[in-house]
Amino acid sequence: MDHPDHILIVDDDRDIRELAGNFLKKNGLNVTLAADGRQMRSLLESLTVDLIVLDIMMPGDDGLVLCRELRAGKHRRTPILLLTARDEDMDRVLGLEMGADDYLVKPFVARELLARIKAILRRTRMLPPNFQVTEPGREVRFGGWTLDTTARHLLDTDGTIVSLSGAEYRLLRVFLDHPQRVLNRDQLLNLTQGRDADFFGRSIDLLVSRLRQRLREDAREPVYIKTVRSEGYVFAAQVGVSEAP
Repeated sequence: MDHPDHILIVDDDRDIRELAGNFLKKNGLNVTLAADGRQMRSLLESLTVDLIVLDIMMPGDDGLVLCRELRAGKHRRTPILLLTARDEDMDRVLGLEMGADDYLVKPFVARELLARIKAILRRTRMLPPNFQVTEPGREVRFGGWTLDTTARHLLDTDGTIVSLSGAEYRLLRVFLDHPQRVLNRDQLLNLTQGRDADFFGRSIDLLVSRLRQRLREDAREPVYIKTVRSEGYVFAAQVGVSEAP
């Protein structure tokens, strides 16, 4: 018999975490509650969880600090759902850039929280095994190019910065994290668009085309991003990772 998924809710608002926790338990999930980052760290020393619901606005270490910490440590692969205030657009963007899998705006309906959790777990489990993400603070090199994951800069062979949109940057990161691995369109959409992936259809092809242009690829004979007919795309170049200076 399958064990229920274990969800850790980290929120300083007692009413929110208990109401959300009780609803998730009633719907078959195993739930643990934490009031702050200190409790979260203590619990994660002894617990294995399948997903962390993490509030951004908390005293002490806020959710963005904790998200960055989780992504840099042994829990880097654990999915994270951020809870955000309605008017904090920048926090939502920063959270997604730091590696959060999705966000939910407060106040929220408990049923939507459950749906988001199930969607994240479903997306995560459709990915190939050993899927990893390059940690922030690294330089990733391929061909004559360098991607600085701290500054989010792509540099050509002359050291000139090539501008990337947010979606182009995320797509390049996915390819660089998983070179020589065929990734289908659904996987690429989920990893680059997150919560909005279902609404983008086959727009991944357009995004790949734009990224190829940034890398000055010959569309007929690309060196880096190759099309695998009926399967998806593969990043064909060798990739090296080093600490950013």
